[in-house]
Amino acid sequence: MRVLGVDPGLTRCGIGVVEGVAGRPLTMLGVGVVRTPADAEIGDRLVVVERGIEEWLDTHRPEMVAVERVFSQHNVRTVMGTAQASAVAMLCAARRGLPVALHTPSEVKAAVTGSGRADKAQVGAMVTRLLRLDAPPKPADAADALALAICHIWRAPAQNRLQRAVAAHHATKGRTA
Repeated sequence: MRVLGVDPGLTRCGIGVVEGVAGRPLTMLGVGVVRTPADAEIGDRLVVVERGIEEWLDTHRPEMVAVERVFSQHNVRTVMGTAQASAVAMLCAARRGLPVALHTPSEVKAAVTGSGRADKAQVGAMVTRLLRLDAPPKPADAADALALAICHIWRAPAQNRLQRAVAAHHATKGRTA
């Protein structure tokens, strides 16, 4: 499975592509950041994010896009920009018919480090180790994007089994009613 991970942000939108399956060594295919100038108009910044994501989708042809689920933060302005960049990533994926998975920051941290309260340095260190890199990707947004992709690859088999079980339950429940 090839997954494009997106750590949404308006100033820095982290992007990483990881390929592999749960239980096997994973491979990083690319990592980077789409940057926008803080003084630019919001619409122009969103266009830059969209173009950057589209370029990554064209180059790496992922089967899936994993985006960090936006959660409430203290700074409303920051969360709005993050939510807008997140929507752009989901739009780009949907336009291509690619499935999108949303993962919370604590979910990603728990999957990659074993602790949902891990700090950025711990996430970077584990991403480096799991992908057999020489150094943690910089900035942290890039490492977070790779962590999102890793989290999805590892969680997808269990999520798929759960979805099939729920569907089967509903199908049998419908026949007995």
